[in-house]
Amino acid sequence: MEARKNPEYLRSVQTAVIQFKEVLQEYLEAHVFNQFMARGIAPAILPREGSTDEQIAHLATSVGQAAGRAAKAPGLTGCYYEVQKVGRVDPIAAWASMAQPKPVLEPRNILDACDQMIGRLDGMILEAEAEAPPILGAEAMHPLIWGSAAPLWKDRHFRQAVAAAAESLASQVKVRTSRFDVAETALWQEVFSDKPPAPSKPRLRWAGDPTDRTVKNMNDGLRQFAPGVQMLVRNLATHTTGEWEEQCALENLPTLSLLAGWVSQCDLVEADGEA
Repeated sequence: MEARKNPEYLRSVQTAVIQFKEVLQEYLEAHVFNQFMARGIAPAILPREGSTDEQIAHLATSVGQAAGRAAKAPGLTGCYYEVQKVGRVDPIAAWASMAQPKPVLEPRNILDACDQMIGRLDGMILEAEAEAPPILGAEAMHPLIWGSAAPLWKDRHFRQAVAAAAESLASQVKVRTSRFDVAETALWQEVFSDKPPAPSKPRLRWAGDPTDRTVKNMNDGLRQFAPGVQMLVRNLATHTTGEWEEQCALENLPTLSLLAGWVSQCDLVEADGEA
């Protein structure tokens, strides 16, 4: 994601500007404004009586470091000053000129620029959040899937986390249907088979009128989707070697979560006399 469209990055820059303004104000408190003496030629600020060179140097170091952390703000917000015979001036980078002969900017200029940058960044953050793609958090996944994956995921064993989640889902279906006599791929094919339930061979059916078009589509889709997930997600996660990238695992877990949610909405249909 482009940095200027990342809300968290923009917040960090905004925080840096706020901190820069705070330490700059502390620095200015150790000075007095030059109201009369050779304005535009003499420094814009002069050391306040009682402020030591050591104190001012320490404050200047803090301001310089804060300016470095906030350096991206003018470019992101387009907040610059146009100064005659100088050109475009970065208000954060030019802070030290206040205490030098022929200062480029006055203290009020820099403080006002900070306020503008903070405000503009507020707007940029709102825009970035509005345009950001949705993020599927772990807490939004089916609890069976994330509950099985979480311990391994936290240790960054991403492939094993996906495999554990897939195994838990298959085990849940085995328990629900009492089908411990078939392997996992065959299990999914059997439980979603379009054949009527038989003794010891119950089926999972999408809830509702079986003649309803939506119900029929769900049953037909699950008949193909569930074995496909088993072969493409569970088998790859279980039988391949080496670790998966986090992004790869992130794309597989929601697939299992989707299937788990659909399975939980299905009715168990048993042969007559077995219910």
